[in-house]
Amino acid sequence: MRRSSENCPARCIRGRQISFCGLLPGTSRSSCGVQMYACGAAQDSAGLVPATTASQSARLLKTSGSSWPSGRRSVLAEEEELRSRIARIRPLDADAQAAARAYQDGLAMPPGSMGFLQELAVQLAGIGGSCAYPDGKKRVIVLCADNGVVAEGVASTPQSVTLKQAENMIRRVTGMSCLAERFGDEVQVVDVGINGESSVDGILRRKIRAHGTADIALGPAMTRAEAVRAVLTGMQLAEQAAGEHVRFLGVGEMGIGNTTTSAAVLSALEGLEPEAVTGRGSGLTDAAFAHKKEIVAQALRRNAACPDDVLDVLSKLGGLDIAAMCGVFLGAALCRIPAVIDGYISAVAALCAFRLAPLSRDFCIPSHCSEEPGYAYAMRALRMQPPLMLRMRLGEGSGCPLMFRIVEASCALMTGMASFSQADIDDAYLDALRDTGRRR
Repeated sequence: MRRSSENCPARCIRGRQISFCGLLPGTSRSSCGVQMYACGAAQDSAGLVPATTASQSARLLKTSGSSWPSGRRSVLAEEEELRSRIARIRPLDADAQAAARAYQDGLAMPPGSMGFLQELAVQLAGIGGSCAYPDGKKRVIVLCADNGVVAEGVASTPQSVTLKQAENMIRRVTGMSCLAERFGDEVQVVDVGINGESSVDGILRRKIRAHGTADIALGPAMTRAEAVRAVLTGMQLAEQAAGEHVRFLGVGEMGIGNTTTSAAVLSALEGLEPEAVTGRGSGLTDAAFAHKKEIVAQALRRNAACPDDVLDVLSKLGGLDIAAMCGVFLGAALCRIPAVIDGYISAVAALCAFRLAPLSRDFCIPSHCSEEPGYAYAMRALRMQPPLMLRMRLGEGSGCPLMFRIVEASCALMTGMASFSQADIDDAYLDALRDTGRRR
């Protein structure tokens, strides 16, 4: 299923320290954000200006209209800001995780009998830095953008549906948003590149490109600078959520054609054949499906993106939604907020974040197993196993409200379950089982 291994195109610059890019294979986690390499046109780090402060970023986020006033900052400054933010991501708190495991040993149940819920509670302890992560406000951030590749006939749904569904999310009548409404979760709908303007109040306007991306079958989707801005926008959205005391994030999307761009990005990053990672999306005839796979292959040939440079891959093959979602995952890790992965597009965005900052993976929570064929490859690359098997493939972030309920159950174990002593049970009979579990 993997494409034959090839060297990066001649234009790639290997072994040269530059401003920013994805981690090369073999680079340790500890070096993330310190020693970075890239492919493609790049500048030496000596020419970079200092990164903006968090307060400056917050002001950018609150600017009306576009978050990125033209001419305000250089491309180098934006890449340096991204590099600087990623370098501040820290590992999970091992002491808090050990405390959570010890606390679970004392709960009135056979060791490990709550399975995934216990594992999740330990992960949450590492994120929050305390034995029990506090339950609280939950928000699904939906990044919306159009994709120029729809001009190639890769989607059965008209491009206009991107804007319409973004508006319907505000009304809480889409698949994801009606679930969020039912359970009391927040929904933040963000326009990072919809081809059109909405008259509906409530859509956050953070356009990077006015009409969405270009057609990846003909050339790059966007410039490298635009990809960086999209990632930074996503990080800022996560930082805003942290400032508003959001405890859990879900990462969703809306963008006709984004299963095509996701397939192209995943194929480039992992060296996989387009046939293996390209699905039918919202539904295609056999002929249209074959055409879609050929378009993904054509985009890969035309753009020759360097797999070791995530920003190069995103700018040439991705979508503004995917890039911004990648930023939300990075921002969640930086702010130490658990982030729920939805389906295929969300998983590819999480993989991009992982390739940029390996520590970001530890702050992600998979939700459901998407029916899109590429999803399994993305999960394998992330070394994750989704707990929910619901045969879903809607996207939008629809798995997030469902997974939030599992998260709540995990939190409840750590705060509401009685210990053996509280339940008046002598647990001495479990000592041998606990010792066996620790040796494993």
